[in-house]
Amino acid sequence: MQITLSLAGVEDANTIHAMQIHSFAPLLEKYQDTSTSPALQSVEHIRERIEQPATDYYIIRCDAETVGAIRIVRKEQFNRVSPVFVLPEYQGRGIARAAFALAEAHYPDVRQWELDTVLQEKGNCHLYESLGYRRYGEKKAINQRMTLIFYEKEIVR
Repeated sequence: MQITLSLAGVEDANTIHAMQIHSFAPLLEKYQDTSTSPALQSVEHIRERIEQPATDYYIIRCDAETVGAIRIVRKEQFNRVSPVFVLPEYQGRGIARAAFALAEAHYPDVRQWELDTVLQEKGNCHLYESLGYRRYGEKKAINQRMTLIFYEKEIVR
């Protein structure tokens, strides 16, 4: 299984949008999060994000098949991952783990990474913690069903 990241351009916005909706729709249904769910973002919003000067959006491929995306926001002190997703039918194969390793390798000078996730999604929390991310800061309740938690990772080289 070969995992690759390729830098996305505005021409990829429709593909990213379709995958993002497919990937986040189950969480939208489960948590009824109509205020922050990536499943509700428009293709125009994704296009705008791709065009942001401090954003790198990557298509995740598994054996040349398009299976997800990861967005890296370059900040002065750290990089932020938001969002990252793998299509449901490809989850559980180590693709996200490999995508994180590739993303970190793309930015060898970055020493700190941040992201957030849904507290109730234990699989996501386990993945991030197994990659060396540690919880920090306050939890943020989105609604009665869903809470966001924040993670950071320090890279020591």
